[in-house]
Amino acid sequence: MDLFSPLTLGDIELANRVVMAPLTRTRASAEGVPGELMAEHYAQRASLGLIITEGTYPSAESRSYPGQPGIVTPEQVEGWRQVAEAVHARGGRIVMQVMNGGRVSHPDITGTPRIVAPSAVAIDGEVRTPNGKQPYPVPHALTTAELAIVREEFVDAARRAIEAGLDGVEVHGANGYLLHEFLSPVSNVRTDEYGGSPAARARFLIEVTTAVADAIGAGRVGVRLSPAHNIQDVVEADDADVRATYEAVTDGLAPLGLAYLSVLHSDPEGELVQDLRARAGSAFIANSGFSRVTTREEAESLVTQGNADAVAVGRLAIANPDLVERWMGDHPENEPNPATFYGDSAVGYTDYPRLSA
Repeated sequence: MDLFSPLTLGDIELANRVVMAPLTRTRASAEGVPGELMAEHYAQRASLGLIITEGTYPSAESRSYPGQPGIVTPEQVEGWRQVAEAVHARGGRIVMQVMNGGRVSHPDITGTPRIVAPSAVAIDGEVRTPNGKQPYPVPHALTTAELAIVREEFVDAARRAIEAGLDGVEVHGANGYLLHEFLSPVSNVRTDEYGGSPAARARFLIEVTTAVADAIGAGRVGVRLSPAHNIQDVVEADDADVRATYEAVTDGLAPLGLAYLSVLHSDPEGELVQDLRARAGSAFIANSGFSRVTTREEAESLVTQGNADAVAVGRLAIANPDLVERWMGDHPENEPNPATFYGDSAVGYTDYPRLSA
């Protein structure tokens, strides 16, 4: 088994084990519709074993960023169909990361009267809106009845993603967004069946993923987690609580037979991550780099040593549309330019040169 050997993730066949991590790039239209530029960007990277799209919102209320794509309207579905067809035409595989941003937003972004979260606890800081930087607002604490609506929004989004021709979906339970907000005792101070104990805080993520798997088939569903990532005020500082919470999550996911579990953590070979991998019982995608580059040497080591089935790569996938060919041939890499990670043009998006150029 090596980094460039084929891999099966549930119902999805991969040509190699290099995965494009989900990456916010803000290139959708103001209406959240993917256009030709996004289709070309993803198609350029079709030689990666699997593309995981940027976080895509399942409802207006769940949008986190201007320029973020959605999977709500017929126009958005058609935009994603264009993306999927472009990737498949070049032999690639692509799954959609479905993301409810929760309290990481502002009504000026969502166009809705409120933003939502497990509890009425605001993020300490400012958010970029179309009207400039503003303080994060205090979110509306979702009622039990509203949780059922949010869960169905994930399900409807997953169905639309499959309708648009994508190969599957990834449920986003990481990086400080809604499902992750439920996992931390700092962002989730509920006293009902969705708050308090680690098992209770894990409940909503498990329920959402179960419903999505029931709707489109578990073999087309992955989940992304980021234990103890401590981002966007989702603080997970108690090691014992982190372990108990994420063991509850993976124990709840294990019976589903998901396509994969993806974990973002600085120590993917460590005891915590490997324990969660074993408990989940799914194929495992490791992602070590949120603020650092995942190198070919690290990716190869993770796979050949048996610590991951595949490796998610972010920054080098941005800068090298032909990353797999470069790594296989030991060719030099383009350097990623962080100044163009976010924007609304082709610059830093579809203009990185290929080896053949």
